[in-house]
Amino acid sequence: MSDGGENRRGATSDAALEESLLPQEAAAARTTSKYEKTYLDVLGVCCSAEVALVERLLAPLDGVRAVSVVVPSRTVIVEHDPEATSQSRIVKVLNGAGLEASVRAYGSSGIISRWPSPYIVACGVLLLASSFSWLLPALRWLALGAACAGAPPMILRGFAAASRLTLDINLLMLIAVAGAVALKDYTEAGAIVFLFTTAEWLETLACTKASAGMSSLMSMIPPKAVLAETGEVVNVRDIGVGAVIAVRAGEVVPVDGVVVDGQSEVDERSLTGESYPVPKQPQSEVWAGTLNLDGYIAVRTTALAENSTVAKMEKLVEEAQNSRSKTQRLIDSCAKYYTPAVVVLGAGVALLPLLLGAGDPERWFRLSLVLLVSACPCALVLSTPVATFCALLTAARMGILVKGGDILESLGEITAVAFDKTGTITRGEFTIDAFRVVGDKVQVTNLLYWISSIESKSSHPMAAALVEYAQSKSIQPKPENVAEFRILPGEGIYGEMDGKHIYIGNNRALARRSCHTDTVPEKIDDLKGVSIGYVICDGDLVGVFSLSDDCRTGASEAIQELRSMGITSVMLTGDSAEAARHAQQQLGGVLEELHSALFPEDKVRLVAALKARAGPTMMVGDGINDAPALAMADVGVSMGISGSAAAMETSHATLMSSDILRVPEAIRLGRRARRTILVNVVASVAAKAAVLVLALAWRPLLWAAVLADVGTCLLVVLNSMLLLGEGTTGRGKEEACRATARSLDMRRSQLAALASSNTAAPATASGEKDCHCCQKQSESNEDSVAIDIPADEHRQEELTCAPTNGQVTGSNPSVMPTSSSCASQGCCSGE
Repeated sequence: MSDGGENRRGATSDAALEESLLPQEAAAARTTSKYEKTYLDVLGVCCSAEVALVERLLAPLDGVRAVSVVVPSRTVIVEHDPEATSQSRIVKVLNGAGLEASVRAYGSSGIISRWPSPYIVACGVLLLASSFSWLLPALRWLALGAACAGAPPMILRGFAAASRLTLDINLLMLIAVAGAVALKDYTEAGAIVFLFTTAEWLETLACTKASAGMSSLMSMIPPKAVLAETGEVVNVRDIGVGAVIAVRAGEVVPVDGVVVDGQSEVDERSLTGESYPVPKQPQSEVWAGTLNLDGYIAVRTTALAENSTVAKMEKLVEEAQNSRSKTQRLIDSCAKYYTPAVVVLGAGVALLPLLLGAGDPERWFRLSLVLLVSACPCALVLSTPVATFCALLTAARMGILVKGGDILESLGEITAVAFDKTGTITRGEFTIDAFRVVGDKVQVTNLLYWISSIESKSSHPMAAALVEYAQSKSIQPKPENVAEFRILPGEGIYGEMDGKHIYIGNNRALARRSCHTDTVPEKIDDLKGVSIGYVICDGDLVGVFSLSDDCRTGASEAIQELRSMGITSVMLTGDSAEAARHAQQQLGGVLEELHSALFPEDKVRLVAALKARAGPTMMVGDGINDAPALAMADVGVSMGISGSAAAMETSHATLMSSDILRVPEAIRLGRRARRTILVNVVASVAAKAAVLVLALAWRPLLWAAVLADVGTCLLVVLNSMLLLGEGTTGRGKEEACRATARSLDMRRSQLAALASSNTAAPATASGEKDCHCCQKQSESNEDSVAIDIPADEHRQEELTCAPTNGQVTGSNPSVMPTSSSCASQGCCSGE
């Protein structure tokens, strides 16, 4: 059980590490508890030039620990000590620079007023009135009044930038307005101010709408919760681990936990992107931010509010939005030199003709002003972060957390995908098909007691299957009686009980730990199942068992979608060749390559080889043994909620649900984001070039330069917002229909189970045995309904199941054709 062993080792080491670090974490918590995060809507942030201004304004304040600016959403996040610097103080400093800042309240979406500011309205009215100067020449002065009426916000921001030696768009626009006034072209001065302020307002509205998805993450968790035992309403941040809270129908689950009482259906769409209700009963996990639909449940908390899944999602999205992609870093570095160079060029165009005595100085002066307006590359700088921002929000809404713009761009380049098997392609829900005692040295009850006690110390699905099998035989595990517990990487697990040295693992563990391996084949030839495990006690083989696992619904469809996109799909598994072939048959032979019996280091080697041979590679896995391969891939994708913490930590993206169809959707979104960024960059550069060509070839028009600058910014934002619709079509209608069907079928199953339990009561009273058969049958029916695969479709799938056309390889480089008959050298190594 190599992969299971890896998971066990990770769980044990993590627990030990957590215990050793508890005093350090407590000290760190005391140190950092005084700091809090304040989210502010800052409308004056329109491009990266204002980022430096905000940082220079807030960094000198006492108690400010960190400042981060999310330009696309006009959001500033300040980590500070509220006793040293209050929220009102931060707002006052920002507003002193004309940045129009306000504190975002808890649960607020940050949406601003849809109406323009009084400055824009006054500027527009006066400019409109000045257009009638052909009737009354004195009205031309209203254009100057329009420029003055709309300029105050620009003046405040420009002065703040100049005082801190920062060159931003506001300062450049003020120079252009002053130049137009100096040329006595008041209409053009008023038009510059009106176009700039209006486009900024429209851009802010668009950015606010685009950022609504990020803000909704903050409002998922309700601020209050009800204690189940007392009915007391408490603050969600005051709830400790182990508390039992009540969640009624229609309420949002406030903290991650496990259901201890009641049954219901929970809508997890906001967290996982799944569009159908998920049934919950005792021992089912629930997560903060999900909606309880139609029943009462009592939940025992397993995490604090600040450590909930939603809180982790919010942190990941926030970090991703603050990170910069390769394209963005390149553009920002170019913009750093572009603006000063164009300003120097503009000054040269204005001064050199005067010094050289060239004619028409007014034309040269206008040309220099056009160059100054073109010196701020706002649209170019926004072209990447706004598209990245919208794509990240869309991914989060689909239940995919992408850790940054670099990863998003890499998603669009993927040409090969490597899948782990257990828990990724398959469900990871094992069943014991056969269990046999070898020889007469150990009784079956003792053997099951030892196995279940040792396996109870693991969280791997295979271990859970063995424990459940022992419990079904009325044997209760006692993990506290295990004297020593060790993980055998790539082999299995070891424990000592009752003075016995017990190994549970795959054929590698058998070959290394058993003294009698020559009798193994005749013992397992007729075993059913695809994964074979062995139990060795004091060097003797004493038990053999087999397990099986089924592929996830939609796995074959997902791989077929990848193939239609020109992407190669391979399987990397630590399980046996027989298990790999069984999964390939269930998938209909869609995988191009199968690699089996792999150690974690083998997966790393094969991912590196796939990258060299096929190009940018994605690895999809869920276990701790997949973590090295996830890190090696260009994009590592972990199954977040069901996967291990190590896999989620080392991966580049996380699927919040077990829907493997999200993999091609993520790649499709990455490709769309790359195309959007390319269009944005080309449009930004083309607009600047067109204005300069127009100015040189015909006439320098200041208002055209301003319109090209701010208009292109607006177009870049609107084009990027098209990404917000990605993922909402295609499967949306199909999923909605399936959601309704699932809900109805689930209800029928629940009614059937209730009827069965009612009819079973008289039988119990009359003394009949086997009174639980009806209940078990109803549970089986409920499970089959949840899978939602019609019988005809399943039969057709079996009929069309073809042998693999790919390859099956072991941990060595040799390749076994699928058609070759191969003995089932089983292994319990899960993934």
